[in-house]
Amino acid sequence: MKIRKTTMADLSILLELYKNARIFMAAHNNPTQWGNSYPAQALLESDILEGCSYVCEEHGKILAAFYYRFGTDDTYRKIYNGQWLDDAPYGVVHRITSDGTIKGTASFCLDWALSQCGSVRIDTHRDNHIMQRLLQKNGFTRCGIIYLEDGSERIAYQKIRNYG
Repeated sequence: MKIRKTTMADLSILLELYKNARIFMAAHNNPTQWGNSYPAQALLESDILEGCSYVCEEHGKILAAFYYRFGTDDTYRKIYNGQWLDDAPYGVVHRITSDGTIKGTASFCLDWALSQCGSVRIDTHRDNHIMQRLLQKNGFTRCGIIYLEDGSERIAYQKIRNYG
C-alpha cells in the first residue's frame, strides 16, 4: 500500500467512499456523525486544493481516503474532562474512511500520518465504537472531549511516536 495526495481526478471515487462510509456508519448505530451528506463535495475539493487530502492505494486502486495536516486545529485548543498528552506540535487526521476490502488499511493510514510528524491528534463521535476500537488498537490514548464549531461533542485521541 502507498499514500499519495488526492487529485481532482480522484473526486468521484472519494464521493463514493464517503457515501459508503455513511451507509456503514448508519448500519452500525452511528447515523448522526456524518448524517446523509458529510463531507460535502465542496469540502473535499477544498481539502484537495489545500493539499491536505490523501488516498491510500494498492495496485492503483484507491482503498481509503483521509485528511491530514501538520499544525494546530482550532477545535483542539480546548479539551474537557482530560488533557492532551503534550503541548508539542502535532498533525491532525480527519475524515478517514476505507472501502473495507483490505484489513489494516485505516491503520496503515494512521501509521503514515504519525510517521510524518511524530504526534497525531484525531477525534470521533461517541457512537463510533468501530473508530474508537481502531484508535485504541493502534495505540492512541483517549485524552478527553472536544467540541466542534457547531457545538457537537467528540472524543479526542492522541498518539506520540515512541522513539524507543
